[in-house]
Amino acid sequence: MKDGRKVGCVVVAAGRGARAGLGYNKAFYPLAGRSVLSRTLDALTDSGCIDELVLVLSEDDFNAYEELTAREGRNPLVARVVKGGSTRQASAHNGLRALSEDVNIALVHDAARPFVSREMIDAVLDGVIQFGAAVISTPVSDTVKETNAQGFAVRTPDRASLRAVQTPQGFRLGEILEAYDWAERENVAATDDASLYEKRFGPVLLVTTPGAGRNVKMTTQEDFARAEERLCPPRVGMGYDVHRLVEGRKLVLMGVEVPWEKGLLGHSDADVALHALMDAMLGALALGDIGHLFPDSDDRYLGISSLKLLEAVRDRVAEKGYRVGSADVTIICQRPKLAPYIRAMRETTARALGIPVDCVSVKATTTEGLGFEGEGAGIAAQAVTMLVKGAC
Repeated sequence: MKDGRKVGCVVVAAGRGARAGLGYNKAFYPLAGRSVLSRTLDALTDSGCIDELVLVLSEDDFNAYEELTAREGRNPLVARVVKGGSTRQASAHNGLRALSEDVNIALVHDAARPFVSREMIDAVLDGVIQFGAAVISTPVSDTVKETNAQGFAVRTPDRASLRAVQTPQGFRLGEILEAYDWAERENVAATDDASLYEKRFGPVLLVTTPGAGRNVKMTTQEDFARAEERLCPPRVGMGYDVHRLVEGRKLVLMGVEVPWEKGLLGHSDADVALHALMDAMLGALALGDIGHLFPDSDDRYLGISSLKLLEAVRDRVAEKGYRVGSADVTIICQRPKLAPYIRAMRETTARALGIPVDCVSVKATTTEGLGFEGEGAGIAAQAVTMLVKGAC
């Protein structure tokens, strides 16, 4: 309820997602684990500005919507689900007709805009209350050219006076219904609700908010990828490990056997560098550490190659929807000299992680004779990794 007025919102979700190359309605696309449609309905509901939602779907998507609500929950404000028309204009008209009789302010919003905020909705509603119609918009930053049929520029409008129009678009319900009814009678077409209002009643107020630039419409695969990054920013983890050097053991670092008179002591192959890397990966997602996952009390891991453990950690990370974007490992020892083996270490690790070799950095350093590493008593390793969402 806005200042004693009942606000209804029509959510238009009858598109097919052709430009995204999906082959199905893009509103059902799982964006970081939750559909675009559910995220949009959640945002509208969480704003606290809206009393009723009417969802417009293609008839072919009714069953898909029921399956979606079974998985993700039914939004409590969705009062009705109505069938869309052959055009976006017809779909919005059907939705407006389905709003309750006591609704007096109507918003129309694209289901493919899941980043709508309370500030945007408030700005539109205030504009409707004062002037009868308002639309969220953003200033145009690029120079815009008007062209002729041959593609030549014929006019350059002053971009200071230009706005890119989004949704939600808000109106007094009686007026926008009259505009749609008139357009249907007169066979008038328009690209958005505001254009029909303008043709019938006159100018609409264009409003903006500081966050309006983030109110993007999911249209292309690039839009979905950027939205995933926004919802699931990269995760960074750090790992550290140390093992004692002893005689009678092979020295294995980053999955590569390094010829040396001593090796590292441990329950597995004691690959201190991969252990640090695995702890960094697990730490980035708060999944514990390798001591918890692969305890030295379990004989299954006795003498096991740490590359196999790395693959298991990789799979655990993938279950959470992430992959290693980059890894940086520093091996700290006085001897042996590791420079001849660095390339093989990078390649072996990259192969196990399924990422390009240039995403894996391995460095070796000494302590100038200081500490247990400098005395040759053991080797330490530090690792930092960045996990990113999705597959390569």
